[in-house]
Amino acid sequence: MIKHFTKDTFAAEVIEASKTNPVLVDFFAPWCGPCQAQGPIVEDLAKDMEGKAGVGKINTDEEMEIARQYGIMSIPTIIIFRNGEPAERFVGVQEKAALADILTKPAA
Repeated sequence: MIKHFTKDTFAAEVIEASKTNPVLVDFFAPWCGPCQAQGPIVEDLAKDMEGKAGVGKINTDEEMEIARQYGIMSIPTIIIFRNGEPAERFVGVQEKAALADILTKPAA
């Protein structure tokens, strides 16, 4: 199941959780066409990664502070967190298989 992160849940569900399993965060906005294309991919990935990695979304219109903190300039942007830190960043629509490969590879 996909999670919707907010400023109230971000520290626990992303930063702390990524210390045990990677967490993928999809920064999006509902009005963004490419974000609408990325959405179903991320939702499907969340189902496949259950128990292996965290997968969730942040609405940049509602959580501008978090988007600013991580330098989100274009959406969709995906950041994969590992060990409490941003480890990898992708801008634009990404394929499910590529994201799954990154989430399941061992941390460097």
